[in-house]
Amino acid sequence: MRRGWAQRESEQAPADDAAAWFAGRLPDGWFTGAPVVEVDREEIVVVGALPPLEGGFADDAERAAAEAGRIARFREQTRDERIGIARQAEHRYRRKVAWGARLGDTEELFTTLSAPVMTRLRQPERKVLDTLVAAGVARSRSEALAWAVRLVGEHADTWLAELREAMTKVDDLRRQGPDLA
Repeated sequence: MRRGWAQRESEQAPADDAAAWFAGRLPDGWFTGAPVVEVDREEIVVVGALPPLEGGFADDAERAAAEAGRIARFREQTRDERIGIARQAEHRYRRKVAWGARLGDTEELFTTLSAPVMTRLRQPERKVLDTLVAAGVARSRSEALAWAVRLVGEHADTWLAELREAMTKVDDLRRQGPDLA
């Protein structure tokens, strides 16, 4: 028997214990503490802090390059094990798992999901919509997105009017076309 999206959605596995599960499941030494685990309906994002760099750096750019290099090394060295852990978590929680690492002022997400909601949104944007739904401002993500667009429209009237006027001028020029005579 085929199950539709609505039925699968209603069977969403709870993920209240995801942070604890990842804290217990991850190998010792990967991160300096428990990772930050953020969960929504489609995705679990796991971001951990890497051990600090040793040594001095000539400037902020050099430090940022070293941080990015260390994060890239972590990503490559842990890839196979992260995939295995993600598969276990995806089976347990019925959500995709994305990974990231933070070192100093540098944070990188390795792979994240874009979920369709009339457009593709990443987890931070989906969390805004989910907050509006949870607060009762909207009944669905689509309605929350429409609400947010209306709110922006109300508070950006002057800018939007100028943008529309500029677009009208572009349309007029496009209709006129070049003088080829």
